[in-house]
Amino acid sequence: MDSLADDEELARLFERRRGRLRAVAYRMLGSASEADDAVQETWLRLARTGADGVDNLTGWLTTVVSRVCLDMLRTRTARREDPFGHDAPEAAGGGPGAPEEEAVLADSVGVALLAVLDTLSPLERVAFVLHDVFAVPFDQVAAVLDRSQPAAKKLASRARHKVRGVPSVSAAELERHRAVVERFLAAARGGDLGALLDVLAPDVVRRADPAALPAGVPAELRGARAVAEGTVALRERARYAAAALVRGRVGAVVAADGRLLFALDITVRDDRIAAYEVIAAPTLLRRLPLSALDVPAPERHEEDGAQARGRAG
Repeated sequence: MDSLADDEELARLFERRRGRLRAVAYRMLGSASEADDAVQETWLRLARTGADGVDNLTGWLTTVVSRVCLDMLRTRTARREDPFGHDAPEAAGGGPGAPEEEAVLADSVGVALLAVLDTLSPLERVAFVLHDVFAVPFDQVAAVLDRSQPAAKKLASRARHKVRGVPSVSAAELERHRAVVERFLAAARGGDLGALLDVLAPDVVRRADPAALPAGVPAELRGARAVAEGTVALRERARYAAAALVRGRVGAVVAADGRLLFALDITVRDDRIAAYEVIAAPTLLRRLPLSALDVPAPERHEEDGAQARGRAG
């Protein structure tokens, strides 16, 4: 087979796996454009090295794209000059005018899960995504992280504890509170003043970090009417909100491009929102116990159990 035919076959093999690689990269990075960059870099490395000596191409490519993502996460963490919590969604890459695909991807993965993943360290995030989301065995996870298997298991376990969390209320109460919060978020997304008044307690109080508000908007609002009208005025942000565990109770997170921007610590009383606090300060967000309410089962692949032999990037 001539060189051109070899190149075409290599490209064909890569394209068969592109969707999986993009899925891995998106969950690690939370951004469709960054995921595409990571997948492109993975292709370039494959094109340079070829597939000779690689027994499991899917595993090899997963290892390479994971290492590329890990490097990107480390760079992002090191140079984070505008930490999460300082930019409103309309100013972030996922705001109005961004590709609709970004919103579809976020919905398919879960806005809350992406927001919680954004609070993990790069090593924790990669370990969790590989093992708990894609069922990659720990020997391969350890190779990606350049850690021992026990260390890789510890990183994944620590991430799992953060992502899944432990509710501070009973299961029945959690479901009731979640229904209330979901009603509130749905009304906020639709700018439905009547529905907001129905779900807000008459004496509701909303307090917000000034960093989360446009200039001139008061940090504190009291009463259902004032809070509802203030929520309608900022309804664009509700597009990027999802229910999540905040301090063990049902609250909400706001994230765009997979980056955590705000957290809402919500108090539910008598099936209505009695109060909520909008937390935006980066130092507080980093320490805030956040967990996802829905964590998908691992996505298995026919070659996941095989070793990725050969030089992986």
